[in-house]
Amino acid sequence: MSAKEISFPMPRSPLSFPFTGRTRSTTAAIGPENAPVLGPRDAPAIAPSGGRLAGLDGLRALAVIAVVLYHFFPAILPGGFIGVDVFFVISGFLITGLLVSEHTRTRRISLGRFWQRRARRLVPPLIPVILISCTLAFLIDGDVLVGLGAQLLGATTFGYNWVSIANDASYFSVNEPELLRNLWSLAVEEQFYLVWPLLLLAVLLIRRPWVRLALVIALFLASALWMGVLYQPGADPTRVYYGSDTHSFGLFAGAALALLLRRPSDKRDELPRVRPWLGAAAVLAIIAFALWLPEDGAATYRGGLVAVSLATAVAIWAGVRGGRFGRLLDATPLRYLGERSYGIYLWHWPVLVLVQLLWPTSSPFGSVLPIGLLAAVITLTLAGASYRWLEMPIRRVGVRGTIRRVGALWTGPTRRRRLVAATAVLSVLLVGGTTAAVVAAPAQTSAQSRIERGQRAMDAAARATRVAAAEAARQATAAPALTDGPITAIGDSVMLASAPELQATFAGMTIDASVSRGMYSADEIVLALKAAGQLQPVVVIGLGTNGPITVNELTKILSVLGPHRQLVLVNAYAERDWTDGVNTTLAEFAAGNRRVELANWHDTIAGRLDLLAGDHVHPGPTGGQLYADEVRAALVRLAAVPPLPDTSWLLRNPDAPRPPPYR
Repeated sequence: MSAKEISFPMPRSPLSFPFTGRTRSTTAAIGPENAPVLGPRDAPAIAPSGGRLAGLDGLRALAVIAVVLYHFFPAILPGGFIGVDVFFVISGFLITGLLVSEHTRTRRISLGRFWQRRARRLVPPLIPVILISCTLAFLIDGDVLVGLGAQLLGATTFGYNWVSIANDASYFSVNEPELLRNLWSLAVEEQFYLVWPLLLLAVLLIRRPWVRLALVIALFLASALWMGVLYQPGADPTRVYYGSDTHSFGLFAGAALALLLRRPSDKRDELPRVRPWLGAAAVLAIIAFALWLPEDGAATYRGGLVAVSLATAVAIWAGVRGGRFGRLLDATPLRYLGERSYGIYLWHWPVLVLVQLLWPTSSPFGSVLPIGLLAAVITLTLAGASYRWLEMPIRRVGVRGTIRRVGALWTGPTRRRRLVAATAVLSVLLVGGTTAAVVAAPAQTSAQSRIERGQRAMDAAARATRVAAAEAARQATAAPALTDGPITAIGDSVMLASAPELQATFAGMTIDASVSRGMYSADEIVLALKAAGQLQPVVVIGLGTNGPITVNELTKILSVLGPHRQLVLVNAYAERDWTDGVNTTLAEFAAGNRRVELANWHDTIAGRLDLLAGDHVHPGPTGGQLYADEVRAALVRLAAVPPLPDTSWLLRNPDAPRPPPYR
């Protein structure tokens, strides 16, 4: 027995699994898998037509559509990230079924062959994605190269999720163009493929089927509970989303379903079929979750993703047990996308990142819709080419057979030599471009460098004593103008990047700015500063970059400020779907209150994108000065508003004639 064909003899199992035939439909979650050919005695319990499991291509199509819409058009499907969990359940179901089916036939599981098949199916389509994407990123240059070495390390070792966690990378960040971010889920699956066959060997030693099922369900519950425990409301949820320990419950849900849908030889119809309406309800539930679940909400990580996994398991059960529901899910368009779902998933994110770099939404004719449509067309084209000329040939005849077939197409030694030479040159160029991209990668993005510059300025200002500033103010011979007096500024990373210019422009300004801060946190910050006696008569707030805002949030801020403080609201410039709504809300709120003025940062910087970092959000020194100048202009307008007339005399003489209304 060779080292590559390590087999473990196992005791006779009473289970017979219905995963039969070499079929292109029996695929892993986002990658195709060839099932072993079974003998006549292994008749399937589930009655797939032509040896294929009904409904799985359709479910894969729905999953990949959800993920692509979430990335390309986030406003349409804000919870589309749950498509990955659908993939996980399908993968756990198929892989477990294939392994147990092999054990049922041979009384052993060949781990070497299993891992070899996995590598053969997943790695060849991945290689061109990595090499082509990295080479194009090198040609484009800029922020997209930052951290590319760590990304390649994660991609080539199938440890992308843990490398990202170690580097504090965020799956949900919209400011960092991480080229290979979508490979995190492939890493989770590959780690499952590495560990689960070993665990399954131990599970299959147990003779009682219900005990086996209970153990797998316990693993499902442990992972789900661990996600809920580690999730911290208000914090970036990337750790619990990326973690193999916290996000494997979908894989175990699929594995449990595979153990459940068994057919012992003496009980041919042990499990009932699932009614089509129940399968349809499960699919509708998945769609509802994709429309509703928030990417950073407690409902998602403390039950929501678990519910998605359970709904997917029900949909799989309803599909593979045959009948109308499985045939409906396998409608031609869905089956087409499902068969190509692995390539679509691999290509869609790098394509989107590169298209956005070449055609930012802030450029003329640039917007989310045309950019997303262009990226979708490119993705489908590349995925289709990968499926036809790479995945299917390798699936049929293997890697070596595919190479021989391609060589046979080029008859004659001269033409074959040219093919070999062209392939070698292209490979050298792509490998060289990828290597150059890693070598040329800057240490940090332009946005990060500008944020750190602002942080250094804030730290330096904090070292100046408040006592000295207060003493200087008391010694002033004249009352300072509003624009020169003490000011409290509260903001996000845009204000942080502009901090040096704000401090140079306003000698009496105290800045409290932080990365990824939103308007929802402003009232608590203002309340804390007020309680500490650090809230000045004039407050500047710039918190519109990182998410939607509401009138209620602004009203609470004004209430905390009290009747004697004035407020300047800085609007936002960012290529985000919520920016227009944020700016409209801020403008309407400022227009309706005498104590509030709007600093129009959006219009000030809209025509000067060369002054922003590569993310088109964070200003450099010149842009920071424009930010400070716009705040000063808003303060000047606010200072010019005359005070309200004194109406206290009305309390003393209520019958006196009223003056004309103040305008």
